[in-house]
Amino acid sequence: YRQPKMRAFHDPSQEDEREAHAAQWELNYVALDGTVGCMVNGAGLAMGTMDIVNLHGGKPANFLDVGGGANKERVSEAFKIILSDDNVKAVLVNIFGGIVRCDMIAEGIIGAVKEVGVKVPVVVRLEGTNAELGREVLKNSGLDIIAAESLTDAAEKVVAAAEGK
Repeated sequence: YRQPKMRAFHDPSQEDEREAHAAQWELNYVALDGTVGCMVNGAGLAMGTMDIVNLHGGKPANFLDVGGGANKERVSEAFKIILSDDNVKAVLVNIFGGIVRCDMIAEGIIGAVKEVGVKVPVVVRLEGTNAELGREVLKNSGLDIIAAESLTDAAEKVVAAAEGK
């Protein structure tokens, strides 16, 4: 709080349970009403991701920014939070690897999907440092993870998956 006196007015019982859990992991999460779970690094990219999902006929189930430290633990918690919403029918992971390499992010996604036991389709779009290697890691994981080549491709695939197509 920028104004310390305001801290006294904070009432945790008024917070959304998933949003409070996300805050403990330094994840920025806002619940929405759709069926497409979104896990993205960067608030601007997250907003753009939600817009393009909407443009292709889907409805985002959440805003979730994993931030710059998209490690396995945070990605696992993000999946748990997203999947605690029974309305989620598919998840779109959209990561831009600038400083963080996409192949390392892919390993984190694979580990998280295994740990959490994800039962809905997962579409992953990786862009940036070692993106091609990251897509290869996902492809060779043996898991049912759908790799996307572009943001448009990712949106089309996740909307189709959420609709059961």
